[in-house]
Amino acid sequence: MPLSPPFHQALARCGLIAILRGLRPDEAASIGRVLYDAGFRLIEVPLNSPEPLDSIRALRDALPPDALVGAGTVLRPESCSEIAAAGGQIVVMPHSDPVVIRAARACGLACAPGVATLTEAYAALAEGADALKLFPAEALSPAVLKAWRAVIRPPVALIPVGGITPESIAPYVAAGASGFGLGSALFSPGDTAAEVSRHAHAFMQAWKNLHRGT
Repeated sequence: MPLSPPFHQALARCGLIAILRGLRPDEAASIGRVLYDAGFRLIEVPLNSPEPLDSIRALRDALPPDALVGAGTVLRPESCSEIAAAGGQIVVMPHSDPVVIRAARACGLACAPGVATLTEAYAALAEGADALKLFPAEALSPAVLKAWRAVIRPPVALIPVGGITPESIAPYVAAGASGFGLGSALFSPGDTAAEVSRHAHAFMQAWKNLHRGT
């Protein structure tokens, strides 16, 4: 089956993925708008957030069509239909359960499973994964990513997630990272929209500095 064109178009436009763990539905629209204004086009609400499906719906309603909204920490295949019903377009997983990957694809959702070994990576791709979430990034150094890139060539997206800061992205990009999942350094529960905007622009500037002329 072909990979998800909307997901890859959004990733190509900006490889930074916002992970809004702990987001509340009442703040979803305002946080989403400042991220969109900063240049983000991929936003994930982990399912262990308060009322995550309501937040996904609020984000989807608030943002233009070129922004893709989805769910993270997806552990059960039956969650995929709930995510789709809420307007979600992406499933992000901490693991690489083939049953969840297949369920996401059956619901028409892009899927980025979490992988930590090449065996997991190839198994996920065989099930139809749209991208590979390298998780946790703290245990998968730029040297490891570079070795992976020697055998997993573009257009397969390799996306480190975990502990990423504006200062840490350069060596991963040099090693072949396609993008990054950004967690607490971008958004933490209680952050105001103004604070998230400041963090988002810092990440975006670091990203743009590494992609000038490309």
